[in-house]
Amino acid sequence: MPEGGFTGADMARFPGEEQLQRSLAAFNEERFTPGLPSADWHRDVDRAAGWLHEEGEFLEARRAAVAGRAAEAPRDADDFVAWFEALEHGGPGQDDPLFPWLAERATMAEMCWFLTQEVAGEAGFEDLSALTQVKLPTRPKLEIARNYWDEMGRGNPKGMHGPLLETLARRLGLEPRVETTVWESLALANVMAGLAANRRYAYQSVGALGVIEQTAPGRAALVAAGLKRLGVPTGDRHYFDLHAVLDVKHSAAWNAEAIHPLVAADPSLAPAIAEGALMRLECGAACFARYRRELWGGAGETHRSGLT
Repeated sequence: MPEGGFTGADMARFPGEEQLQRSLAAFNEERFTPGLPSADWHRDVDRAAGWLHEEGEFLEARRAAVAGRAAEAPRDADDFVAWFEALEHGGPGQDDPLFPWLAERATMAEMCWFLTQEVAGEAGFEDLSALTQVKLPTRPKLEIARNYWDEMGRGNPKGMHGPLLETLARRLGLEPRVETTVWESLALANVMAGLAANRRYAYQSVGALGVIEQTAPGRAALVAAGLKRLGVPTGDRHYFDLHAVLDVKHSAAWNAEAIHPLVAADPSLAPAIAEGALMRLECGAACFARYRRELWGGAGETHRSGLT
């Protein structure tokens, strides 16, 4: 277990998969946090190696679960982009009834619970894209750089996307903590971090990040509508209003400038990009189902939304 994470007593409370996700979340927090050299760096490397093996087993299991579907994706670049774009409506977790319910029916307490889970599980798109672009060909690298610059507010601290989300959390009095986050949300963040941090999954990361841009706008718009209905001021909900519009442009550019040229240059990359997209969507689908169970009770049946 990475130091600074959960205690033995904490870990005893969580079974199996949940314990793994909480452990990996602590590992990711540690490995991505800037630090200084220590005399125990050999020990740190040995400890990290153990968690990299755990992470590898986790990622390979998630990859194996979607590999069959990913292998069916077209290898022609034009056809592959069309297949990829179709995930927006036909992919796992899309059009989930949770989001119309958040827009139209959720109470402030229910919305705050949802947002607390989302904030705690936020992996940081700007950091993930920075890791992913390392040594990629010029066109994909430039597109990811443009996306990164938008995430960074184009150099304006007030426009940085991460702090915008933090502002919303602060104004609503949210207290996001790994300890109180459902493991499905942690698993989503752990998948994204693992794909971006390990170069053997660079193309899966391209697919995972690209499918976020493609599928997030509709959900962001519904969350923004719910926040507006609940009286959250425009400035506080700007993160969701922004992503409801900006990610549409990001998605079109990502597909044209990152995914298309990669597959055109090397069709064998298509399954890897497809795997990343499907891994991300499956994680999202699992999150939405867990959120519905927590918010609606029982199995999270769709009829509770009143929108069937």
